[in-house]
Amino acid sequence: MLTGAQGVTVKEAGAYFGHMLRKLAALRQALLLKVEKLAWLAPLIIRISVGIAFAITGWGKLQNLPRIIEFFRGLGIPAPELQAPFVAGLEFFGGLALIVGLGARLFSIPLMGTMVVAILTANLDKIEAWTDLFDLIEWHYFVFFFVIALLGPGPVSVDAFVAKKLAAAAIPPALPLPPR
Repeated sequence: MLTGAQGVTVKEAGAYFGHMLRKLAALRQALLLKVEKLAWLAPLIIRISVGIAFAITGWGKLQNLPRIIEFFRGLGIPAPELQAPFVAGLEFFGGLALIVGLGARLFSIPLMGTMVVAILTANLDKIEAWTDLFDLIEWHYFVFFFVIALLGPGPVSVDAFVAKKLAAAAIPPALPLPPR
């Protein structure tokens, strides 16, 4: 029989180690159950955070359209007279919609596009390697919009409320006809 310096056999140490692993697994499972109850917070926080940021910047652009048009012109964005009001409106109304979770997936897709344009025009000179993307706030906004587009606005949203009401109002499937 093998014993260690403390007089503990290998078998006893193995049993103790197995017991500790089972306790850790049970603790992990209990923690995961508690954390899963808070999963609704993640999309809510992302949506409200980017929604507020974009509603504010969109409003600012709408209040200063002549300056924004000139800024877009300086970046070489085509048709700045059309693009600037469009982007300003998209940011403002898209931001408001994201805050409440209305059409969140729908608004996220064009907002992702505005972030790509921002990276390729206003920030391209800051990118020497692909890792430089991580220094750009536009990249992080892009990721947030991507998450919203893929996963949706979450259960605390107008979209979820409407979906729940529509599902409740759905007509049940017809009963099969009796045989003749």
